[in-house]
Amino acid sequence: MPAEQPAFRPAARGPFHFIAIAAGLFGVSIASADLEPFKDYDISDTVRSVTTIKVDSNMGDAYLEGIRNTWASGMEVSKDLGQIEDYFIYASELPESGEFNLLLVVRFANDAALAPNEERYDAFMQAFGKARSEETTEFAQENHPAMRTITGEYRFRQITLK
Repeated sequence: MPAEQPAFRPAARGPFHFIAIAAGLFGVSIASADLEPFKDYDISDTVRSVTTIKVDSNMGDAYLEGIRNTWASGMEVSKDLGQIEDYFIYASELPESGEFNLLLVVRFANDAALAPNEERYDAFMQAFGKARSEETTEFAQENHPAMRTITGEYRFRQITLK
């Protein structure tokens, strides 16, 4: 005796059926995403430059010591001169996971603060010193590549939803 057939048996579904459903759902999500800048959200003038770095195993403290004397000391001079608003270093609590484990973040007031400017450059070199600049560059070139890999450079603006 043959097995009983279910009262409702769905038709076979091919890959095109699933693609059509996915495309329809995607279309619905796009249609409902009609936010407009400045009406529905604000975009900050402030720009954050973010460098992602993968510091090698057991090199975190050595790398931090190096950037304290190179990158961070330069950032302090730039901050004192008003060329940047602030700078930050973020380290992952899970240093062996992911593509990066350290972030170097610099906050600029706006796009103009990122543009090349001879006056700002001269002011920085006067304050930081040519010899110190050469010394930190030499140290960074000799030591940092053995401790880390730069994995990305990004620029972000803060979005505030209304």
